Amino acid sequence: MTVYKLPPIYSSEITPRDLFHDRRRFMQLAAGASLTALLPQNAFAGEPLAGVTKSTDRLIDELTPLKDITSYNNFYEFGTGKEDPAKNAGSLKTRPWTITVEGEANKPKVFDIEELLKLAPLEERIYRLRCVEAWSMVIPWVGYSLAALLKQVEPTGNAKFVEFISLHDPEQMQGQKSPTLNWPYKEGLRIDEAMHPLTLLAVGLYGEVLPNQNGAPIRIVVPWKYGFKSAKSIVKIRLVEKMPMSSWMEANSNEYGFYSNVNPDVDHARWSQAKERRIGEFLKRPTLPFNGYSEQVASLYSGMDLTKNF
Repeated sequence: MTVYKLPPIYSSEITPRDLFHDRRRFMQLAAGASLTALLPQNAFAGEPLAGVTKSTDRLIDELTPLKDITSYNNFYEFGTGKEDPAKNAGSLKTRPWTITVEGEANKPKVFDIEELLKLAPLEERIYRLRCVEAWSMVIPWVGYSLAALLKQVEPTGNAKFVEFISLHDPEQMQGQKSPTLNWPYKEGLRIDEAMHPLTLLAVGLYGEVLPNQNGAPIRIVVPWKYGFKSAKSIVKIRLVEKMPMSSWMEANSNEYGFYSNVNPDVDHARWSQAKERRIGEFLKRPTLPFNGYSEQVASLYSGMDLTKNF
């Protein structure tokens, strides 16, 4: 079995643990004082996930504070502003929840969320998240490799791509009442990308249940691609033979390609990708090819022209 080694993160750059727990203590005090009524339902649940194997990897940068991860988001189902998801996502009900896995599979199945939580050991993985708008975060996700789920349904030889479909419910997701995109949100990966050990089926962050505004109750995280490739609030996964049309490709294929690998040499039509601003920092930093995961994933694209296959 191939072992993928993540780049190191320096101990001097990790957010002090007491700062994180100070916020947790505030949330607990607020609950005791009946202040949680002022918070959106489950917008930040603060519910610990049991049995999580803590990461022994140390990535390159300081972890992004929890308050920033949960208050600065792209999730158009709840509005196009960065603060909108935190304000509006309390309307999302994450139980009951199922994910249908179908298509080119020998054993298609409908998985309940509770079953998915127990399908494989939960791990903490510290990944960079790079947005196409040239901002980034470093997030301690909780989950396990998507491959563990896909293997359960036994993809056929015709399964060349994997399509992800998010929840479509305008009553819960008020942003879907606007034709910003052709709802439901759809994304896709090549089968080898989806089966890569780094591709994460995420159910939490910072050791706790995934907040609604971050894609609850279950989402994909593909750390070497721009953030919009990591579909949120997934209800269906389809194994297909032909490349699926993703939502942003459908909206504007000249600006949003299928692969969307982080590439400092390929600019977005409206801004440069050569540099990025880490949330919480003033100065910009150079963008890393494949978001810093070149050693692990560059071989997936051997021989491809990544300026054309953007």
